[in-house]
Amino acid sequence: MVHSVKTKSSAAFLLLVVATGAVFLGALVLTFFVAPTERMMGIVQKIFYFHVPSAIVMGVLFLVCAVASLAYLLKNDSRLDAIGATAAELAVVFGAIALITGPLWARKAWGAWWTWEPRLTLTLLSVFIYAGYLAMRAYGGEKEFSRRVAAGLGLMGAPAYYFIKVAVDKWGGNHPKNVVYGKGEGLMNPDMRLAFFAGLIAVLMLTVTLFVMRYRTRMLKERVDTAISEMQKYDLLEDG
Repeated sequence: MVHSVKTKSSAAFLLLVVATGAVFLGALVLTFFVAPTERMMGIVQKIFYFHVPSAIVMGVLFLVCAVASLAYLLKNDSRLDAIGATAAELAVVFGAIALITGPLWARKAWGAWWTWEPRLTLTLLSVFIYAGYLAMRAYGGEKEFSRRVAAGLGLMGAPAYYFIKVAVDKWGGNHPKNVVYGKGEGLMNPDMRLAFFAGLIAVLMLTVTLFVMRYRTRMLKERVDTAISEMQKYDLLEDG
């Protein structure tokens, strides 16, 4: 029965990987061969189709890490800790993608690589917070104290996401307020919107795939570490 469940789980994961690859390929085709080239910025504007989805996924992962961290502090469940740590890892990855692709686009759109614009600055600080989370986990080990301190850092994801989300509306800046349906500055062409949503779905599916893979790896590592610890304990008892 257990073997059957594991087989079905592996098959479902393989199907997810294949589907993610297919959707990503479709998103690339729509982005580079269907969506028209923007008149003012040219080919550089196509960075947008993956820059914005990466930023959106980063924000979602911030919230997932924050919720999982709070739940872990309340329930002390290792599975919740694994969810939080996995979300933090991927948040840093997609945050880095957003911060790398953003200046490439900004150089053409704003004439500068970096302007310390509110949303850019808050995103950079948020990524640093989660990099600190990962550093705590890496150097503090799997001890309960380091896990709980890291969970405290993970809780900062909720307010960080809020400020990033409202930064443009509250504090101004160069970022467009609605890049999908905004008047004058949005994606008015239906092929552009199609490419954007295809890219968003592709990045979301990639996130789910990576999340499942990293979560499984963490839980497997924990089971192996527990087994080794039990074996060492048994050996000590035998030697005594």
